[in-house]
Amino acid sequence: MLILSSPSGAGKTTIARRLLAEDSEIRPSVSVTTRAPRPGEVEGKDYYFVSRDTFDRMAEDNAFYEWATVFGNSYGTPKAQIREGLKEGRDFLFDIDWQGTQQLSQKAGTDVVRIFVLPPSIQELHRRLSGRGTDSAEVIADRMARAQAEITHWDSYDYVVVNDDIDACFAQVREILAAERMKRTRQTGLIPFVRELLKPQG
Repeated sequence: MLILSSPSGAGKTTIARRLLAEDSEIRPSVSVTTRAPRPGEVEGKDYYFVSRDTFDRMAEDNAFYEWATVFGNSYGTPKAQIREGLKEGRDFLFDIDWQGTQQLSQKAGTDVVRIFVLPPSIQELHRRLSGRGTDSAEVIADRMARAQAEITHWDSYDYVVVNDDIDACFAQVREILAAERMKRTRQTGLIPFVRELLKPQG
């Protein structure tokens, strides 16, 4: 369960999309959300869109690994689909904030690898957020304040990468993923393979 977190505008969404496009072994974790679909978003691919009542019921039933409310909308990671996929040896990519990361780490433990993406500077982060041209000055100010609050949690992650250059940053994330997959405890089928190697010859 690979977690990518960053303040808004630091580039985690770009990295996540590229990773999913270039690595067939990892799938996105599809969150349940109470927010309305945006143009082009597909049910079950981008999110599972549910009513507030349905979401609250799922939370009460402990159906989420983690959930949080952000800017008035709630988002949660459904347990059932992830557990099933992990059993089959699949990797999952999570695009969640530090609170979700904390919850996920507590519930899933050693299955989790946490990467935090930092912007090269606070000025560059402001430039990226302003450059989207979709938010008012007030919304950008709110996002900047939230970004700085999120950055204070950088030290609760396993890895930290600085997105000064998107290609270099992406390469670092790929290296982390490759190294984590090579860990002895994550290599399925290793025990029978080694037993076969150790069988007496002749």
